[in-house]
Parts: sequence; C-alpha cells; structure tokens
Amino acid sequence: MKTQAHPQQEQNTELIRTLINSALACEACEAACLQENDVTMMTRCIELDRDCADICLLGARFLQRDAEIAPQYITLCEEICRLCAEECRKHEADHCQACAEACDRCAQACHTYQDNVTVH
Repeated sequence: MKTQAHPQQEQNTELIRTLINSALACEACEAACLQENDVTMMTRCIELDRDCADICLLGARFLQRDAEIAPQYITLCEEICRLCAEECRKHEADHCQACAEACDRCAQACHTYQDNVTVH
C-alpha cells in the first residue's frame, strides 16, 4: 500500500534540504575552527556554528512532521543563520566563508517560507 505524502511536506522538501545543508556546513566549520592555530579567536564562530546546526536540524524535523510550531520556529532558524553567517564572514578561512554562504542561503529560504506562510 502506497501512502500519500502530506502536501505541506512536499512543499517543504527544498527548505528541509537547505536547513540540513546549512547544519552540515556549520558542523564542518566548527570542526575546522577547532583545528585553527588560535582557537580562542574562533570561539564565537564555534558557538554560533553549534547553535545554528542544532537549530536548523530541529527546524528540518519540525517541517518534516508538519509540526504546528514549525512556522514560528523557522523564524528562529532564519535569525541564527544570519548571526552565524555574519560571524563567519569575519574570518578569512575557506570553511568559514563556505559556512557563511550556506547560512545566507538558508536564511533567505527561511524568509521566503515565512513570506509564503504569512500570505496564506
């Protein structure tokens, strides 16, 4: 017996992927930051990477199960992604720049999601 996907889940598939990709970029950035010569200089970056990865993964889970709180939670995802991207852009390391790009894409996707939720 084939089950039908919930229509909202299908619409959210791309955002879920974007949230997961952002979380993975943050995890990679965090791991690379911990290998830097001056780890203390990277403290805020590491903290935001960890927070962003956790928040984005939970946001993806909420969207996947069409949780009632998902729309409000995606606002938090957008905010943490913007903070993380802003911090990562302060560092020249390739991993930080890649993380900033992933977080910017995710923040924009979250913003677009919110615009669509607000319109409907």
